[in-house]
Amino acid sequence: MSNLEQEPPTAHRAFGDQLGLARQFAADLGQFGEQLGLIGPLELPRLWSRHLLNCAVVAPYLREGGRVADVGSGAGLPGLVLAIARPDVRVTLIEPMERRTDWLLAETARLGLGNVTVLRARAEEAVDAGPFDQVTARAVSALAKLIPLVAPLVRPGGELVLMKGERVHEEIEKALKAMRSHRVSNVEVLEVGEGIAPEVTRLFRATVGGAS
Repeated sequence: MSNLEQEPPTAHRAFGDQLGLARQFAADLGQFGEQLGLIGPLELPRLWSRHLLNCAVVAPYLREGGRVADVGSGAGLPGLVLAIARPDVRVTLIEPMERRTDWLLAETARLGLGNVTVLRARAEEAVDAGPFDQVTARAVSALAKLIPLVAPLVRPGGELVLMKGERVHEEIEKALKAMRSHRVSNVEVLEVGEGIAPEVTRLFRATVGGAS
């Protein structure tokens, strides 16, 4: 844990009054993350800048008081980070691997997060847990594969808020058929977090179905 990245000065801008919980989450990931196979050893020196802040800058794009599903939560990125930053939002962490859901359940309890539900399931098995106002995911798969999995979780008029990499526009081109099939519209790519994280976070944001 000695090589855990020092908290950046911009962390308060990302987490505000919830910074204490974010610090605890970072410490817990530093202590258990590599041992449990949640993060690689090279990630500890950039845990704040590359991971926590990268996820936290998505929090302002969550709907007030909404229900959010995080698909493929893994270590809790972005799901636990968003639940910390936005205590008004109810977050369901959807993760198929038992050792990861064990971690998510234990960490939710350690942090005392009353707005988190952990569901051991694949996305396609989680439809009955919805519908959700928004669905997020980070580094799960390309949009052409991801949209058919996550769009059925969203209520009509809800949103996909998916964290993507530099090739997001290329992914969109390859996902046009999937977007038509699942009535995904109002597509936009946002670059958020400038001045908070060293690299901007790219968000694929789109509406699913008709107006609510």
